[in-house]
Amino acid sequence: MVKSFLIITICQIFLYAGEQIVLVLSNDFNSQKAMLSCFEENKRVFEPLEVNIGRNGLGFGLGITALLHTDNEPLKQEGDKKAPIGVFTLDSIFGYEKELKFKMPYLHATKDLICVDDSNSKYYNQIIEIKDKEPKSFEYMRRDDGQYELGIVVGHNKEQIKESGSCIFIHVEKAKDEPTAGCTSMSLEDIRKIAAWLDKSKNPILIQITKSQLGEISKLYPKLELQE
Repeated sequence: MVKSFLIITICQIFLYAGEQIVLVLSNDFNSQKAMLSCFEENKRVFEPLEVNIGRNGLGFGLGITALLHTDNEPLKQEGDKKAPIGVFTLDSIFGYEKELKFKMPYLHATKDLICVDDSNSKYYNQIIEIKDKEPKSFEYMRRDDGQYELGIVVGHNKEQIKESGSCIFIHVEKAKDEPTAGCTSMSLEDIRKIAAWLDKSKNPILIQITKSQLGEISKLYPKLELQE
């Protein structure tokens, strides 16, 4: 078991060694704010910026790397208003404009595009177009406000584990210093900058953690300049 874990860990480090990394670092599990930094080939590319995270802080999510946690530390669950802790792929960009050019797949948020948060649906945690029968619970990707004017899809809970959280994005903030329902938010200007930088060919990922996971991330990404 230990040997298998070491092989998996080494493969992960090798696979993601030259990637683009978006690092979101909060003080603790109850924080509603965090600092976001962007790295490419382990070098910082923008000045760090303050972002909003979950109204109820953070809980361990389901990503590409399983981080260690104790029984008394929170797990991400559906509807808990916690942002997920972990290492996640960044899969695509979405927005209200019909055609925008990025180095990432782009989803046009039409009035029929939804993200399903019904755990019993076969489309749970998927972005789909509404068909004849609507899922019992979902959210529109084209909202009446500007929060989804531009956003990034976070690859959380790709295995669609029931009640483990869905529809996790990086998106435009509702208001400055306003926490989210479980996503990570910032100004439209900052979203545009990050979206223009992201490149699918460079395996972009989100590392979202509290300071208590810094040591573990430092071992996975030893060349990354992590600062408290």
